Amino acid sequence: MITVGIVGGTGYTGVELLRLLSCHPEVQLRAITSRAEAGRRVDALFPNLRGHVDLCFTDPQDGALERCDVVFFATPHNVAMRSVPALLSAGVRVIDLSADFRIRDAALWETWYGETHACPDLLSEAVYGLPERHRDALRGARLVACPGCYPTAVQLGFMPLLAAGLADPHSLIANAASGVSGAGRQASVANLLSEAGDSFKAYGVAGHRHLPEIRQGLEDSAGEPVTLTFVPHLAPMIRGIHATLYARLNEQGRASDLQSVYESFYADEPFVDVLPAGIYPETRSVRGANICRMTVTVPQGGDIAVVTAVEDNLVKGAAGQAVQCMNIMLGLDERSGLSQPGLLP
Repeated sequence: MITVGIVGGTGYTGVELLRLLSCHPEVQLRAITSRAEAGRRVDALFPNLRGHVDLCFTDPQDGALERCDVVFFATPHNVAMRSVPALLSAGVRVIDLSADFRIRDAALWETWYGETHACPDLLSEAVYGLPERHRDALRGARLVACPGCYPTAVQLGFMPLLAAGLADPHSLIANAASGVSGAGRQASVANLLSEAGDSFKAYGVAGHRHLPEIRQGLEDSAGEPVTLTFVPHLAPMIRGIHATLYARLNEQGRASDLQSVYESFYADEPFVDVLPAGIYPETRSVRGANICRMTVTVPQGGDIAVVTAVEDNLVKGAAGQAVQCMNIMLGLDERSGLSQPGLLP
């Protein structure tokens, strides 16, 4: 059995990791840390885990993490980078769900996150945890930087076009909406039901922290610099990402059957579902499931490809993708612990 620890087990991503890992056939949960909740039973805070997780929260300094095979960080940025070097030295593999290791350029990370990176030497080693692009690099990795929820949907949606050289990489637009859980579990007036319900708004229009991460990934796919306009929105729902992506097709792209391009590109991917032409994905269809569903359309036979992609921001956009990465890292069946269908209604 693989022994697993989770740092930051009290947030939405942390409890989603617990839900998935508690049912993983190859995993034994050993430690869930929280300084504020140390000593409290996990199922007292999260009653949905009663009968599935028989552990108490512990202090991260008690030494249990160093005795794990894999440790997940479900923490805000700047936490993992201060603890990861010691865990790696102890032979622990680390999967970080925060932004600490996603951006390879330390100066760029510091510009967007407003502080000095604690271990910039590890940025080049960290494998970006988007399996559909970096599966080979994930095998045997020591440190994985799990993508953000917006970056996952946007990159998966654009990737077939850019990898095949079918679209202009300098005129990309991504409009994406997230459920309120994407903002985390901390108290915030903006996240109150009476504030977020029956409302829809854009935010971070002038510049969102996910932008450099998305751009970096798209440039890896295109093999050249890209220009991206990214506008995130807050939607009145608990879970979900809906991304509407626009790309101007070049001559080769206009002559291509994009439905076949997308179906072929993702034919062997267990967690990407390209829908038939004319069927548009709904966020409710991926709720609780580790899958990204998408459709590609060229409206009115023009030269703009429109890709609509949906995912659960807490699963394929966070915890589920992290478990998928763990499976690949350790040579397990990639689908292990992740076969659940979406929840309806």
